[in-house]
Amino acid sequence: MTDIEDAETLAATPAHETALACIEAGIDAAHPEQVVHDSVSLDGDTLTIRETTYDLTDYDRVLVVGGGKAGGGVTTALESVLGDRISGGVVVTRDPEETEYVDVVVGSHPVPNEAGVEGARQILELLADADERTLVLGVITGGASALLAAPAEGISLADLQQTTTDLLESGAEIDEINAVRKHLSAVKGGQLAREASPAAVAGLVLSDVVGNDLSVIASGPTAPDDSTFAEALDVLNHYGIDAPQSVRDRLESGVAGDVSETPRADDPVFERVTNYVLADGFTALDAAQSVATARGYETCILSSRIRGEAREAAKSHVAVGEEAAATGNPVETPAVILAGGETTVTVRGDGSGGPNQEFALAAALELDESGTVLGAVDTDGRDGGVDVAGALVDGETVDDVTAAREALATNDAFPYLDERGAIVRTGPTGTNVNDLRVLVVGEASE
Repeated sequence: MTDIEDAETLAATPAHETALACIEAGIDAAHPEQVVHDSVSLDGDTLTIRETTYDLTDYDRVLVVGGGKAGGGVTTALESVLGDRISGGVVVTRDPEETEYVDVVVGSHPVPNEAGVEGARQILELLADADERTLVLGVITGGASALLAAPAEGISLADLQQTTTDLLESGAEIDEINAVRKHLSAVKGGQLAREASPAAVAGLVLSDVVGNDLSVIASGPTAPDDSTFAEALDVLNHYGIDAPQSVRDRLESGVAGDVSETPRADDPVFERVTNYVLADGFTALDAAQSVATARGYETCILSSRIRGEAREAAKSHVAVGEEAAATGNPVETPAVILAGGETTVTVRGDGSGGPNQEFALAAALELDESGTVLGAVDTDGRDGGVDVAGALVDGETVDDVTAAREALATNDAFPYLDERGAIVRTGPTGTNVNDLRVLVVGEASE
């Protein structure tokens, strides 16, 4: 399914080609069509999600609502399973999809736009008359925090956009960003479940969050929320974010108890809610590992939970490869050393790039000319503010150390890597289970 542009050129050696094959396999394994096929089925009136069954004769309506970068793909896959058993729905996603029973609204990511606001409004209207005989299939995938935008009362879209942009550029962790988003929203932090109650809700989740915390994925629209207005305000203060007055007024009103908190785990709205994580970062890593093993490599999955500053995480990944080559620890070579997670970038300059490109460039500065190759991509096909997935580098990528270091200092990794033919382009992949990093050390004989 995944088609890497200029793959033949990028595959300069067997190690390069192996890294690309692992990347392709990882992305394909997390594609909504594959994931839904593996986890959701219909037999007569019985809908099965993982091991849980739903008797559709118990429901008058089956609604599909939600959003995220993989939202369109999940929706079309659900339509292929359920067909006209779907009564209607609205899903907000980043790329258009042709659907028959569910309206797909194309919103904006990572900063919300008016289309996302309108899509969220339509979802809230659809859920307004949900009752005990309604089954809601909640499509919850990475990116919905921005795409499924429903500013809380008193918050304008412009104020939400400014706050989101400032948070993304601050270096804040995703759970910190989402704590703020939840308390400026009418759907996040379990509030979509609140709107759907007393309907039965099945959350179909593709996770792009380290550790699969349901309250963080897409800002947890169908999950209980333990974050507070006070914590959200602390995030703004900690990162020195000069938020619009309406945002601070909203958060301060919440701290004072004048605005209701997001629902906790003991809230009755969750009595008929079940969330299913259908795919996550480990799904991609597992598939990549299988490809590497089949090619004769020893393998090691460092973690699916790598986080922190991208350029620093890159040094650690390279160091593990160096150790493997020198001592056989933690894995004998030739080896493929894999990792996933979500690293961040603290914006210091006005260049172009993203976390995976910074990861790759920082790694390239550390690599020697022994043939070690590193690929780093965002599985959704878009890394940061650039429409590329990431990069593939080796010890010869950096031919000007000073320029490479300057590119990192100004967050301008993309042009440096692009000029050297190191960029990986997949186009929109239709999925999003966070980042995938592949380090190939040595060359295997299959």
